[in-house]
Amino acid sequence: MEWPFTRRSLVTRARANESGGSIRDRLQSKFIWGLAALMIVLVIGTIGYKLIGGPRYTWFDGFYMTFITVATIGYGEIIDLSQNTAGRVFTVIIGAAGLGALWFLFSTLTVLILEGDINLALRRKRMEQAIKKLRGHYIVCGYGRVGRNVGVELQATSRRYVVIDEDMPTLREQKDKEPGLLYLHGDASDDDLLLAANIAEATGVFAVTGDDSRNLMIALTARQLNATVRVVARCHDIRNERKLRKAGADAIVSPDFTGGMRIASAMIRPNVQTFLDEMLRSEHRLRMEEVRLPDTFVPQTIAALDLHDPGYVVLAVRRDHEWVFNPAGDYVLEPGNMLIVMASPAGVQALESRLGNT
Repeated sequence: MEWPFTRRSLVTRARANESGGSIRDRLQSKFIWGLAALMIVLVIGTIGYKLIGGPRYTWFDGFYMTFITVATIGYGEIIDLSQNTAGRVFTVIIGAAGLGALWFLFSTLTVLILEGDINLALRRKRMEQAIKKLRGHYIVCGYGRVGRNVGVELQATSRRYVVIDEDMPTLREQKDKEPGLLYLHGDASDDDLLLAANIAEATGVFAVTGDDSRNLMIALTARQLNATVRVVARCHDIRNERKLRKAGADAIVSPDFTGGMRIASAMIRPNVQTFLDEMLRSEHRLRMEEVRLPDTFVPQTIAALDLHDPGYVVLAVRRDHEWVFNPAGDYVLEPGNMLIVMASPAGVQALESRLGNT
C-alpha cells in the first residue's frame, strides 16, 4: 500500500494530472469525505457525552469533551468519567475515530497543496524543454488582445511560437484554453527571458505590448541577441515609429492606423474586404504567403516548373527591388527570388518541396 503523502505518490499524481487525469478532483472528493467523517465523529461524540453525563451537563459540554478528545489537547475531563467504564470505552472509540478522520483529512489536504506545486514545476520544466527544441519559431512579446490575435494567426498557419507576458493569470487562462501553448512569465525586454525563449533559433519577434517604450526595449534587446531575427513592433504613437526603427524593428504596425484603413476599405471596396475576410475564415486557411527560392535553385521558367496546384496560386515575383505581378509562363525564376502566393499551409509546404526548399 502506498501512503497518500509520499514523494513518489505525489509525482505520479502530478504526471497523471498533466496528461489530463482527474487526480485533483478525486483528492478534493476525498477531502470532502474526510471533513464529513470528522463532522460525524463530533456529532456522535456530542450526543454520546450528553447522554453519558446526564442533565448535569449541557450540549456544549458534550461537544467540548468530544473536541478535546479528538484533538488530543489533554485538558481534564469536563464530564466526569472516573466511575463510568462505558464512558471511558466510548472515549477510546471517539478518540480513535477522530484521530483517523483528522489524519485522513490533513494528509489529503497536504497532498492537494504539494500536488499543485509539483504539477506546476513539472509543467514548467516540460515547457522549458519544449522551447529549447524549437527551431524557426516566433516569439510573441505581450499576450493581450493584439498578442492573442497574433497567436491565432500563427496557429492557423501552422507556425510554432512562444509567448512572453508579465500577467500570469492571463497566461494560465490561455494555457487552459490552448493546452499546447508555450509561454514564459516575465518582462520580455529582459535578456535572460529572450534567451530562454531560444531567440538564437527564432525566425521573428513580435513586440506587441501596450507600451511603446517597452516595445522599443524589446526590439533593441532582440536585435542585440540575434542580429538576423525579424522584429515587428506595435506602435500607438506614430511619432515613435522612427525610434522603433532605430532600435532595430524591421516593421512597425499601428493598430489605430491599420484599423482606420480597414474601416475605409470596408466602405469603398467592400467586395475586396469581404474576399480578404473570407480568406481568414475559410476552412482551407488561405493566406498571402511568401516563399523564397533557395540558393541551390536552378534557373528555369514558370512554365517549365508547372506551378499549378489547388493548394497555391502564384501572384507575383520579387527580384531585388523589382515587382512582377502575374508573371507570364516564360518568366525565368532565379535563386533568391521571392514568390508571393495565395496558399494554404499544406500548399506552402508543397510549393517549397517543388522548389527544393528544405
